[in-house]
Amino acid sequence: MEASLRQADVDAAERPLAFDRESGVLSGAGVIDRVAVLALQAGSVITRPYGHRGYRHGCKAVATVVADRDIIVRLNEDADFAIPFCDGYWSRMLNPRYDYEEEIEAFLRCAADLSYSFVDCGANFGYWSVLASSRPFGRQPTLAIEASTENAKRLGANALLNGDRFRWLNAAVGEKSGGFARVTGARHEAFGTLALTKTEPEAVPMVSLGGLAADGLIDAALPVVIKLDVEGVEIEALAGAEGLLQRDCVVICEEHGFDRTHSITRHLINEMSLNVFVFDPEMCRFIRLDDIDRLDRIKKHVWVGYNVFATSSALWEERLLAATWRYR
Repeated sequence: MEASLRQADVDAAERPLAFDRESGVLSGAGVIDRVAVLALQAGSVITRPYGHRGYRHGCKAVATVVADRDIIVRLNEDADFAIPFCDGYWSRMLNPRYDYEEEIEAFLRCAADLSYSFVDCGANFGYWSVLASSRPFGRQPTLAIEASTENAKRLGANALLNGDRFRWLNAAVGEKSGGFARVTGARHEAFGTLALTKTEPEAVPMVSLGGLAADGLIDAALPVVIKLDVEGVEIEALAGAEGLLQRDCVVICEEHGFDRTHSITRHLINEMSLNVFVFDPEMCRFIRLDDIDRLDRIKKHVWVGYNVFATSSALWEERLLAATWRYR
């Protein structure tokens, strides 16, 4: 019996492993794979109330009993997202009831009838680029930028998996185009970038959002949505996008849970004179952040990132205030 089960799993390992979030169907899986997915799903359910604290350790344990390969997660009928099987961060997507950054999804769904340029800075494996360029989200023209060379390989693979419908760059976002940067950090979802005065091994080009628009890689004639998740260089990246932010542009910035001073939001309001909105999970809608201290209640976990949305555009203010979310 044990030998037959192992042979079945060897045979399954030769077929693409895929999971459909909408239907819950798992394909290309052997017995051990199916048990592993059940364990990953259960781990997500158990740790979700705690910001998935400890989930990574469970993923590492499960990874020891399965083949080293990818699993393709179908996000919707027009969006496939490949991740390493048992990845310590992205495996939570195997839980169909888990909402990943629901505030961004709520906003993008509410804007699906518009045509806008989507710029995914710190794109990681390309989750939001895959979604924004998909049919249910309006097939938006999308540019993804990722500083980590290893992550960028995954990003490029996911672009190819979805018909190469979005452009991507292996580069770091900063205040000015030119020069180089090196990735720091040990985890693919928590890398940072260090600016360099000259090139060195593993260095990538430095680009600015204004420079990319001037070069035609961002269509600034359209409204623009910028997702900015660039560990530690948000303010520099914002300075490089100042021209864009004076148009119909909204920038989505990550507020770190451990930053109790809410420094990014203060910079957006005090230094850039932008209106800032935040998704209130208790109200399931966006509110204008007239009192920064309200973030104290929303930022519950110090190890989690929270998104704020900043704009001077009436168009994007209207869409933000119209966006709602229904939890699964």
